[in-house]
Amino acid sequence: MYAQLTYFDGPRTPEQLAAADFAARERIAPAAAAVPGNITTYVLRRADGAEVVVSIAETEQALADTQKAIMGTGLLPGEDPALLPGADRVEVYPVHEVFGARP
Repeated sequence: MYAQLTYFDGPRTPEQLAAADFAARERIAPAAAAVPGNITTYVLRRADGAEVVVSIAETEQALADTQKAIMGTGLLPGEDPALLPGADRVEVYPVHEVFGARP
């Protein structure tokens, strides 16, 4: 198992957050769901809009394939690229241990 941490540094404006939420719901999540090997994703957000997206996948290749699928999506009508500057950094780690996993 592998985890990818994708960081979006704050502060981010309400317009940037709305644009990010729309992109995640309408474009990014469907693209990621279509890639075999993805397990789950958690989105962690602070009050200032800073965000860490934690993605868990079966293999490191599944994470790479997901990145490629997401980057291959075109912006949807009405999406403003100025409001979607992209991640500040991305880190990938092998999962060392899992505690409290649910069946």
